[in-house]
Amino acid sequence: MFKTENLAADSLSSVVVFLVALPLCMGIAIASGVPAALGLVTGIVGGIVVSTFSGCPLQVSGPAAGLSVIVFQLIQEHGIAMLGPIVMLAGLMQLASGLLRAGQMFRAISPAVIHGMLAGIGVLIFAAQFHVMVDHTPKSNGIANLLAFPEAVALLFQDTDHDHHMAAVVGFASLAVMIGWTFLGKGPLKKVPAALVAVITGTTIAQVLGLHIHYVKLPAALTDAITLFNLSNLSALLNGEILGEAAALAFIASAETLLSAAAVDQMSGGRQKTNYDRELLSQGIGNSLCGLLGSLPLTGVIVRSAANVNAGGKTRLSAILHGIWLLVLVVVFPHVLQLVPTACLAAILVYTGVKLLNVGALRHLHRYGTAVVAVAIITTVMIVVSSLLTGIVAGIVLSLLKLLHAISKLEVRVDKDPVSDRVDVLFDGSASFVNLPRFTDALDEIPETGEVHVHIRGLNYIDHAAMEALQNWEKVRVSRGAQVDVAWDEFMSLYQSKNKVPALP
Repeated sequence: MFKTENLAADSLSSVVVFLVALPLCMGIAIASGVPAALGLVTGIVGGIVVSTFSGCPLQVSGPAAGLSVIVFQLIQEHGIAMLGPIVMLAGLMQLASGLLRAGQMFRAISPAVIHGMLAGIGVLIFAAQFHVMVDHTPKSNGIANLLAFPEAVALLFQDTDHDHHMAAVVGFASLAVMIGWTFLGKGPLKKVPAALVAVITGTTIAQVLGLHIHYVKLPAALTDAITLFNLSNLSALLNGEILGEAAALAFIASAETLLSAAAVDQMSGGRQKTNYDRELLSQGIGNSLCGLLGSLPLTGVIVRSAANVNAGGKTRLSAILHGIWLLVLVVVFPHVLQLVPTACLAAILVYTGVKLLNVGALRHLHRYGTAVVAVAIITTVMIVVSSLLTGIVAGIVLSLLKLLHAISKLEVRVDKDPVSDRVDVLFDGSASFVNLPRFTDALDEIPETGEVHVHIRGLNYIDHAAMEALQNWEKVRVSRGAQVDVAWDEFMSLYQSKNKVPALP
């Protein structure tokens, strides 16, 4: 429920978010291979619809740079006509996940995979948008875009009908403004989004010089850009490949949204606590509607959300109002947006892609070991050379293997007293079916002479398989006349506490 005392703060912050979202909505749409108008449609849905139901009131939803990579690949493979149906199906999957209270599950992803995913997306965005920044057509995948860099650069020195070199001037000028504004924007200027300053700069250069370069194209009416869901596409949704694409889109969009929501909770300083299941439901509603309208998928996005929090947003009204301002601008002043060069929007995304690489994150991960860094790097490489889904799956599998290796670690130390002939057996690590051969081999190597005492100190986990092996080993040794003392009370207590087994009466 909205309070009048928050109206002024929410109204001001909504304007800041609107100014941040405007260039990003158009730029991400162009990066995705669809008209800029569809990015604005998604931004409007994210603002007005998703924010109304959101479980994270201060989070702002809209088209995301990370999803542009997936959308571009989907359009390459299935055509733009199938974009809406796939997005709608992904939204329905999110709705189902929210109803099944799976919100917390999406947060159980290794930070190394997340950093690797963001870095991979950053490389793909940079590789594709560099071409757009010089009015060159990007290729179908990341490797092709990287290999085509010399071709794009060569265009700047060729005498052609199109002013590729002037598009580059606009692009690099916009990029320089983005970088410089982080150092020059102080005091009141800091509240002015760098992306907006870059758009104004690039547009001014293009209009003053009358450059013959690519500009944003918008239909006369926003409704002309909308392609409503066609029932003839319904049967295609039962295709296994389409289902897989939709599931991947739903998974990645949900993970990005809920991780962003967690970050917003931290930034808000305790002013809010996200209801993750409700947030997942609201995202499902938004993507289902975007799919029906044939527009881009949406997620909760950290850049716009951070702008909302930093600008003093108090309630969900600020995010809702930013969607209304987008709608008003597109309906009333579409001709203004058509003055913006696409090279300028591409420069904003090039800057975004470089920031996503975030080398500092690797240094942070290195504190937790080289294996963690390796997971992040391999995830990034697999995303660039294969696909986003392949990279994420590879990262998750590697994280699980790392976990398996960690929980299978077990050392057995045997201390023998030369005077009393007493043998003390101590463990360090976990004893489970994973390392059962190592566990039993270590027990079998214990000398049968002397008095053997088996201690629990250093053991942090034991499962049923290891307990059975220890019992069988004890029976065999005792049957041979050996003296064995196993701290069974302590072993059973550890087993019951770690496996949630009730104590025996």
